[in-house]
Amino acid sequence: MKHKAFLFFAAFLCASSFAASVDTVVIFSSSMRKPVKCAVVKPDCYDNNQRHFPVVYLLHGFSDRYDTWLKKVPEIKRYADEMQMMIVCPDGGYSSWYFDSPVDSSFRYETLIGTEVVQYIDNHYRTLADRGHRAITGHSMGGHGALYLVLRHPEIFGAVGSMSGGVDMRPFPGEWDIAKRIGDIKTHPGNWQNMSVTGMINKPFSTPLSIMIDCGTDDFFYQVNHQLHAKMIQLKIPHDYVERPGRHTWAYWANAIEYQLLFFRKYFSQIFAN
Repeated sequence: MKHKAFLFFAAFLCASSFAASVDTVVIFSSSMRKPVKCAVVKPDCYDNNQRHFPVVYLLHGFSDRYDTWLKKVPEIKRYADEMQMMIVCPDGGYSSWYFDSPVDSSFRYETLIGTEVVQYIDNHYRTLADRGHRAITGHSMGGHGALYLVLRHPEIFGAVGSMSGGVDMRPFPGEWDIAKRIGDIKTHPGNWQNMSVTGMINKPFSTPLSIMIDCGTDDFFYQVNHQLHAKMIQLKIPHDYVERPGRHTWAYWANAIEYQLLFFRKYFSQIFAN
């Protein structure tokens, strides 16, 4: 009860003025030996007290940048205020697919996001630095990346979302530079199977995860998302699944992100309550 009262009071203080601030930081990636930009959205109350905050890592799609979410959906600053969370938008490269590429050693975006960015944020900001207060989501390439990273690093993230994610790459062998990251599908078929989210999920998880998958019924990734959902049901893997009319557009993701963040806020609150 004390936790709930504290959260309600803190929510009232943060929601009194919607003025989230955004830091643009440059993180040097030791694994790739280059600087990488990252947008860090802090709720308004961050600077007014010494509280620590949960963090949602929000990944962009193919050809986008670290600041694309803020430009396309500026409401995420208001959501950070309302939901008392930090939102971190790292640069995932033009077409990284968030892999440590097995064919190009200069692409180590799994290490960047799953290790280097998380460590930097925890070391430089007042975060609740445990998996129970970290979530990750994204759209399109970033939706795949979020699920891929959480399956590879369940000790880092406790909750995950995907919006219109490219969760199975095999139907799209000539698209979006995927072959540049994991090899041609004819010569490296195992990479396309084992590095696709659908191929990675073959049994119930040993570490509990809170999962939300969202895709529009008119999206070109709809079938692979629906198939992933069916496979998770068959394997009895708990998850929330949303499908509704919509295409692979920013209008869809601008709507979806609010529900994803509400899902994460509920997850964070449950951790607090326990």
